[in-house]
Amino acid sequence: MAGQEDQAPLAGIRIVAIAQGVAAAYAARLLATMGARVLLVEPAGGSPLRREPPFLPGPSGEETEVSALFAYLAAGMDSAVIDLASSSGREALDRHLAEADIFFDDTPPDERAAVALDEAGIAARFPRLLHVSVLPFGAQGDKAGWKGADLIVQHAGGEGNLLPNGLAVEMFPGRAPLKIGGHFGEMQGGIAAALGALSALWARPEAGGQAVDISSQDAMLAVGAFAIQRLGDGSVEHRVERSFRYGGVIPCADGHLELLTLEQRQWDGLVRLLGSPDWATDPALASSIERGRRGPEINRHIREWASVRRVDDIVAEGQKLGVPLARYKSPAEILSGEQEAHRGLFQSIDMGGAGLLDVLVSPFHFGGAALSLRSGPPALTEMLEVTP
Repeated sequence: MAGQEDQAPLAGIRIVAIAQGVAAAYAARLLATMGARVLLVEPAGGSPLRREPPFLPGPSGEETEVSALFAYLAAGMDSAVIDLASSSGREALDRHLAEADIFFDDTPPDERAAVALDEAGIAARFPRLLHVSVLPFGAQGDKAGWKGADLIVQHAGGEGNLLPNGLAVEMFPGRAPLKIGGHFGEMQGGIAAALGALSALWARPEAGGQAVDISSQDAMLAVGAFAIQRLGDGSVEHRVERSFRYGGVIPCADGHLELLTLEQRQWDGLVRLLGSPDWATDPALASSIERGRRGPEINRHIREWASVRRVDDIVAEGQKLGVPLARYKSPAEILSGEQEAHRGLFQSIDMGGAGLLDVLVSPFHFGGAALSLRSGPPALTEMLEVTP
C-alpha cells in the first residue's frame, strides 16, 4: 500500500481540516483518497461527527461507539485534539498550517477572529496556504452565520421541494416534500470544496495562496440547475410534473429498473425491446414531441409489459439494443457486485471496535488503477506536541 501512496496523484500534499460537519470532512476525505495526508483537528471530546448515529455493530453483533458516518468520512486521516481557545493550542495549529498546502475549515464566521482563523489573518501568516471555507451558506452575505444541517441545505437549495417525483409521487400523491436520504446536500458542498481546493492548488504556482469560499446551498442550486433554467423559461417546476414524460422508475416482477430514452435511436431500441407492439409502432410516436405528450399512456404500456418480467433479463436485452436502463440495486447487491469489485470500489479496512469492514474508497481511477485508503478512522488522541 505504501507504494500505491507514493504514486497517488496528491502524494506529498498535506491538508489540515477543522470539520465539525459533513461538508468539510467529505472534502478532505475525497483528497485523502487521492493520496493527500490529512490531519483532522478535533476539540476536546472529539468531533461531533464521532457521535453521529447510526453506530456500527461489532464483529459479534454487539453495539459499538463507532459512528458509521465518522468512520467513512475520517478513514485514512490522522487526528489531533487541539484546544483553539488557548494560545498554546493556536500555536500548535499554526505549526501544522505552516507545513500544510490546504486548510479546510467550517468554523462559524463570527467565531473565526477569536481563534485567529479569519481570512485576512490566515493569508498574512501563511501566504502560500489554500484556505477553503466550507459552510452551509458560505462565509459572506446576509446568511453567512446561519446554521444548516442537511435537511436545511437541501430545501434551501430548492431540491427538497421537488421530492418525491416520478413513480414515487404517483404512488403517494399527498406526501409532503422530502429530503434525499443521508447527507446529500452537505456532500455536494464537500465536492465543491474539493474541486475548489484542487483548482487553487493547480493555480498556486502563479497565484500563490488563495481563499476559497464554498456554500453548500450554492452547490445544491447547481445540482438543481434544470429547475432554475425552466424558471427562466417561465415555468415553475413542481414535483408532480418533475419527471421525464415516459420511462423513469419501472416496477418489474422481481424489483425495479430505471429507464431513460432521450434520443431517437434509444426509443427505437426500446420499441424492439418491447417486441414492436402495435401501439409503439404508431407513426405518430416517431415524433419526440408526441411521445412527450402521450407519456402517461406509454408508461402504462411499459409498466404492464415489465410487470411480468425479471429485471436482469430486461437489462441484459435492453443493453444489447442500446437502451439506457439499469437495475435499482440494494446496498447488499452493490457490495457483492462484479462491476464494483472490478473497479476496486470497496476496500477491507479495520474500523476499530467494529472490526474489518468493506469501505467505499473513491470513484476516481488514475492510470487505470483504483485508489486505496491508508487506514480506518483515527483514534481520538491527545494534543500533538510538535517541535518548532
